[in-house]
Amino acid sequence: MMIDKQPTTGYVIWRLATQWRTAVDRAVKDLGLTHATYSVVTSLLGMERQGRHPTQRELADHTGLEPVYISRLVTGLEATGMLSRQQHPGDSRAVVLSLTADGEATAEAAISLVHPLLDDLMAPLGGTDGERGRHLKQELLLLLDWQKGPSQT
Repeated sequence: MMIDKQPTTGYVIWRLATQWRTAVDRAVKDLGLTHATYSVVTSLLGMERQGRHPTQRELADHTGLEPVYISRLVTGLEATGMLSRQQHPGDSRAVVLSLTADGEATAEAAISLVHPLLDDLMAPLGGTDGERGRHLKQELLLLLDWQKGPSQT
């Protein structure tokens, strides 16, 4: 049996994700964020702009992070004054998350730092708006949908 000398797809995805996380960590460090907290505040910003005020569970589902990890991140962000938690009006066990004005400004500043990184990362494929970049995104979205499990029909 011959061993393939090329790295596996899983290895390549893992290395790319690690490279991306490290680049984002470095870019947002001076804003007091990490890649994980960047994901939380920017996801929350996007959801709020859509008129949604998510619970911690909904934010966990949206980001793909474990609820217990989201809880820790939210606690830290609340301590820095970037977000607040209020009791959910219809569920005494849930809290609703909101960015503070400081959190919104930080999220917007972080986005302006991170988006150029994605353009740099995607440059070999013609950038984020190039045909190959759009195709890669669609293929990755198919894999993410598959990860959710088989459809229930």
